[in-house]
Parts: sequence; C-alpha cells; structure tokens
Amino acid sequence: MDAADLRQLLDDVAAGDVHPDDAVTRLRRLPFADLGHARVDHHRAIRQGLAEAVYGPGKTPSQCASIVTELLSVGDDAGGGRPILLTRVDDAQAEAALAANPEGDRIGDTVIWRSAEPIGHFSVVVAAAGTADLAVADECATVLAAHGVAATRLTDVGVAGVHRLLQSVDVVAEADVVIVAAGMEGALASLVGGITGSPVIAVPTSVGYGSSFEGVTALLAMLSSCAAGVTVVGIDNGYGAACAALRLLGVLDRETTRS
Repeated sequence: MDAADLRQLLDDVAAGDVHPDDAVTRLRRLPFADLGHARVDHHRAIRQGLAEAVYGPGKTPSQCASIVTELLSVGDDAGGGRPILLTRVDDAQAEAALAANPEGDRIGDTVIWRSAEPIGHFSVVVAAAGTADLAVADECATVLAAHGVAATRLTDVGVAGVHRLLQSVDVVAEADVVIVAAGMEGALASLVGGITGSPVIAVPTSVGYGSSFEGVTALLAMLSSCAAGVTVVGIDNGYGAACAALRLLGVLDRETTRS
C-alpha cells in the first residue's frame, strides 16, 4: 500500500464502497505483520516507494515461503499490486516459495511476483566488465524488469579490451542511467563515467585474482574514481544498484516523502 492507495481506501469508505470494518482489517497490517520469525513491512511503499524485498540467504525455505505469502496477502484490490522479490535464493528456497505461491517466476537467483507493466520511456544500460560479473548484472537487470524498466545489456566490455565498449559508446552516451558491474581493479566505472554525462552507478564485484580481495580493490577504486559523480554501491549488490537507478529515474512513488 502506498499513499495513493491509502487515499483511495479512505475515499471508498467515505463513498460507502468499502465497509469500515473491512478497511480496519486492511489497516491492521500497517505498518507490519508479525510472523514471529519476521516482521513483514507492509508500510515501506508509503515511506519510500519501495516494496519490501526478501533476502534469501540465512532464511529457511519455509521462512521464505511464509514471508512471500504474507506480502502477497495484500492483493491488488487492497492496493498491494507492487512487485515482490525474493533474492539470492537457492533451489530449496525457490521451490518452497513457488509451491506456496505458484504465480511467481524465477529468473536466475531471483523470484518475482507481480511484475510491473513495462515502462517504455527510460533507457538504462547494464554493463558487465566480464562474463564472471554476469550474476550481479543479471540480478540488477531482473530487479529493473520487475519494476517495468527493461535494460540494454552490454556484456564482456571490460578495459582489457576497451574497443569492445567503444563499439557501443553511443548507447552508453545516450542512456538515462548506466549501471556498471566490474571486479578486478574496477576501472570500467571510471571509463564509463568519462564518456557519458548521465548518472553512473558502479557495482564492485567479488571477481578477481590475488589482491582483488574479493571485491575490496574494485570498491576502493570506484570510490576513488577520477570521473566525478560516480555513485558506488556495495560489493555484488546488483539489487541495490537497480533500486538506486529506479530512484534516480523517478519510477518509484515518492509522493509521501514530498508531503
């Protein structure tokens, strides 16, 4: 439920289309529902415009299934028609969540329920430096797609063969937002930041040899980028990069934060 949904519910009560007791039942779930092992946040969309995503690691399959079920219990008719994501899942978690809620779709390590209708007027590029960075780039593109934003993918365009990126320089330069996933020394983010004036979101990945330190080297390099204004998220955080892009694009409902 977001601010517009809440206003619509109040209008429906005032018009007599919704019984006050039914409205109370819906509002009891705000701001969260306590499942014992989790307090499921139904109020997040009102505060942030972001629906709550379920992070799989550390949760049992049954916990994943019950949290998703609770999120889905606020249906379209109650203003709960936002995407629901279960991220970084293993097979057992995905199977349990989909058995309880079979209308979802698994894409890689992410399961999506209630994907948004496509939004055609945004241009987002997700660039992966190497094939080894694809899992992070895939998570990012999947989260964007769940919110209706289709990303243009550039794969294996790292600086070791810079001509591969330069072949797509016009695509990068014309994008509304560019997301760069890179490990090793993380140099691709600076290169991209130097050829486009659009927002660049850099995702360091835990890919690399020796002194890459599981992504720390790429993280520090991106934070030290000589291309001014590059935004950096945490190591392997494709989900966070997608959410940052959605905020920048204004896709999310931020009406509450303005009022």
